[in-house]
Amino acid sequence: MRDHPELVVLFANNRNWAAAMRRKDPEFFRHLAEQQLPRFLWIGCSDSRVPANEIIGLDPGEVFVQRNVANLVNHSDLNCLSVLQFAVDVLKVEHVIVCGHYGCGGVTAAWRGKPLGLIDNWLRHVQDVASRHREQLKRLPEPAALDRLCELNVLEQASNVCRTTIVQEAWARGQELVVHSWVYGLKDGHLRDLAFTARNQEEAEAAYDRAVAAVSTA
Repeated sequence: MRDHPELVVLFANNRNWAAAMRRKDPEFFRHLAEQQLPRFLWIGCSDSRVPANEIIGLDPGEVFVQRNVANLVNHSDLNCLSVLQFAVDVLKVEHVIVCGHYGCGGVTAAWRGKPLGLIDNWLRHVQDVASRHREQLKRLPEPAALDRLCELNVLEQASNVCRTTIVQEAWARGQELVVHSWVYGLKDGHLRDLAFTARNQEEAEAAYDRAVAAVSTA
């Protein structure tokens, strides 16, 4: 590690962070090691500027996190589905939050269609969302179109969460589980609720239609 001084800094930062957490709560790591009981599952973007715990002010152990490029939820992604299944069936989270962010590089790449390699296959899902709403997106200047596509993509992925067998079965057995759709602003650090909230499939369908209509006229 002596050949990589930047990594030495990371270890020093870790020790400082651990010491600060112990000063704040001497029992913090003992409790953390015993169990995790998060109430929230966060499905967000891999972007390093969107740290889930920090922007919602929660400590480690309070939010279960799944992240991927452009915060996608598709029914062939066993990683995302496994996280969702563990969170819902084992951890019994009460809320699933799908959170995108403005200025998303994945969304921008999908919109512009410039070939990037393997990831083009992944971003095809975002392009499908763009195709579904192409008429309204084409009427906007690119910065506004990209923001709108970020919002529409989040709503699509929240709807996908609701359509998984995992969530459908949880609702069928009466488990309390609410799905939400948010977007994060890199320029101001604020979260915006896109008004998609679903406690069952009927709510999900109605909430999706309302939320898409709302962002489309904003």
